[in-house]
Amino acid sequence: MKTMGLSRLHLVKPRHFPDAHAKALAVNASDVLDTAIVTDSLEEAIADCNFVIGVSGKKRSLSQEVFTVREAAAQAKSHAQSQQVALVFGNETSGFSSAEADLFHALATIPANTEYNSLNLSQAVQIMCYECRMAITDGELHFENNPTELATQHELEHFYAHLKEVLTHIGYLNPKAPKKLFERIRRMYARTRLEKEEVHLLRGILTLSITPKKHRQNKQKDG
Repeated sequence: MKTMGLSRLHLVKPRHFPDAHAKALAVNASDVLDTAIVTDSLEEAIADCNFVIGVSGKKRSLSQEVFTVREAAAQAKSHAQSQQVALVFGNETSGFSSAEADLFHALATIPANTEYNSLNLSQAVQIMCYECRMAITDGELHFENNPTELATQHELEHFYAHLKEVLTHIGYLNPKAPKKLFERIRRMYARTRLEKEEVHLLRGILTLSITPKKHRQNKQKDG
């Protein structure tokens, strides 16, 4: 929950609270439990909210509009700009009663395998909170990708010439009947969008692959 940027937690008649086991599981987000507000009823928990979304995987014959969690997250973002929004999760075993569901402005459900669509509470909370964060941040990463410098065409051509020389040297390419083999190899590397450093790395491998004999001969002469 906190990892997705949400930290206000209301608990309605919790069975155990405070709870040492829950505190241990919370790890670095234990402050969310420390500041949690406990209420005796759902009505009390959502009293100051303007838009309430109930998250449930159960089919209901109610008049509320049902959204996927992604659609519901977009709705939450829209209302949260000027209003208080609540995300309500029911009991893990029984979900919401009809009376509780009557309090919601909309229902959200997580599209899942229709033969096994029941998620545990922690999973449902994390998925809904994730979708809300994606909607609010537009999916922006919290860190910048390291810039990469792609190899120039000049560097690639030198690499291809070097590669062709090595493949011919080891007998993989027949210079008298090259056919389409080397063209395929070129296309394969072109699809990878080689970086400058990667070209240097590959050319280093190619250089070593045809120089061992020369190194041994030089060492023998030196001896």
